[in-house]
Amino acid sequence: MESAPVLALRGVSKRFGAVQALTDVELEVHAGEVVALVGDNGAGKSTLVKTIAGVHPIDEGAIEWEGREVAIHRPNDAQTLGIATVYQDLALCDNLDVVGNLFLGAEVLRGGVLDEVTMEQKSRELLDTLSIRIPSVRIPIAGLSGGQRQVVAIARALVGDPKLVILDEPTAALGVEQTAQVLDLVERLRERGLAVILISHNMADVTAVADRVSVLRLGRNNGDFTVADTSNEQIIAAITGATDNAVTRRKARTTEAAQ
Repeated sequence: MESAPVLALRGVSKRFGAVQALTDVELEVHAGEVVALVGDNGAGKSTLVKTIAGVHPIDEGAIEWEGREVAIHRPNDAQTLGIATVYQDLALCDNLDVVGNLFLGAEVLRGGVLDEVTMEQKSRELLDTLSIRIPSVRIPIAGLSGGQRQVVAIARALVGDPKLVILDEPTAALGVEQTAQVLDLVERLRERGLAVILISHNMADVTAVADRVSVLRLGRNNGDFTVADTSNEQIIAAITGATDNAVTRRKARTTEAAQ
């Protein structure tokens, strides 16, 4: 018997005044699974993420956590359950070092003062566990590359030992090598048994690390695909709402030329 998903959305809807942002959305993600959430701009991805993270409470439907219905009204509710969200802006402090960023808001105290030794040791252990390579845990964030900053932000989300990690466009504006570093980390999160929701516009990234792809279009579900059994053309058709697009036409021309 298959275990209950870590997170399940059942008929979730959200509106802002007269604007219906989400309508009857369904989503499941299991432990040790990477689910890519894709869709065009305005499809509702950001709103959906913020409902899970507790920024925007849902209007209708239900959120289930490990098989039981829960209420997420604020970010603290999500964090208490074990949901960690890494937003695209990362929210890192450039003037603090890696240790300071990892434990920002969760500082370790001993005798009423910061226990710098323990925090540095835990930082090294966490980064080593995730195979994250940075020059030093005492280097200011401002001195790190874009990819290094991204993996530090993801590592910070793991300090609270979450069960679900949401990554919002983690490879946006990164180079090839930095993107590979982030995608390697996503795979290690899956190996650790975490559930991962990956929001991305990059289909190469999606097919590289995701197990399933859930498509949103105009605030509604428009397909749930297993990456191993699905072509990019099928996913793009679901995203655009049309089976005839530049990608499918190019594939057709290539097929005809080969015949």
